[in-house]
Amino acid sequence: MSNLATRVWSGVVLGTIFLLATLAGGTPFVILVTLMAAVFWAEWIGMKMPGADDRLQGTGILALIACALIVLFAPASVQGLLLVLVLALFAIAAIGLKDRRAIGGFLYAALLLTSLGLLRGHWGFQPGLVAIIFLVAVVWATDIGGYFVGRAVGGPKLAPRVSPNKTIAGALGGLAGAIVAALIVHAAFGVSGWGAAAALAVFLSVLSQAGDLFESWIKRRAGVKDSGRVIPGHGGVMDRVDGLVFAAIGLWFACVLSAGMTEPARAFF
Repeated sequence: MSNLATRVWSGVVLGTIFLLATLAGGTPFVILVTLMAAVFWAEWIGMKMPGADDRLQGTGILALIACALIVLFAPASVQGLLLVLVLALFAIAAIGLKDRRAIGGFLYAALLLTSLGLLRGHWGFQPGLVAIIFLVAVVWATDIGGYFVGRAVGGPKLAPRVSPNKTIAGALGGLAGAIVAALIVHAAFGVSGWGAAAALAVFLSVLSQAGDLFESWIKRRAGVKDSGRVIPGHGGVMDRVDGLVFAAIGLWFACVLSAGMTEPARAFF
């Protein structure tokens, strides 16, 4: 019960901070997701590359700050080019420091930052606000539905070698929870029609569950239970946003393909 209380309070505090930053949009939101990405990057280094050159972590954080500045201040017409340039420069630095493994981890963290930041946009941009609310609601509902249905029903395992506790029933429960959450957000804000909202929820729920399994695989290979200890009762940032990262990247790419780099959230919201 003590650990449960710690988890609940941590979740309430972090959820409140994220909600306030989401409502603000612009600089406050980008600062928050940059902090998330920086901790995410540090945890990746600790798990995947223990003993790596200390300069690598600092270089990655500086590159993430550069990504944040691009999201905030660069014109949409050149944002993609500048972000690729930052990745290329980081890759050159990683190769120079003799650790190419860092490239994938940095890309992972940078996409967390850029996908959320570019989806949300500036203060007062209603489609961006609704996009983040929709995204978070679907991911959280996937986690909640998967947890409770999986525990109640049990049955065949989803990926026993990667995450022994996850079941097929839990995965389907997560999908159902995501659809319910999407329809609630649609009713509250109007998201491109109920059919589009449900289809988008299924797409994001699948990505969220894939992200969860991917992080479980990383931790299993690294021989650790949690990615870090920065969040009381929860572990690390990677432990909390594993599903959100995959879903955010997927939503951002889908929006960009449909509406372009300028205010991509308008594609569905």
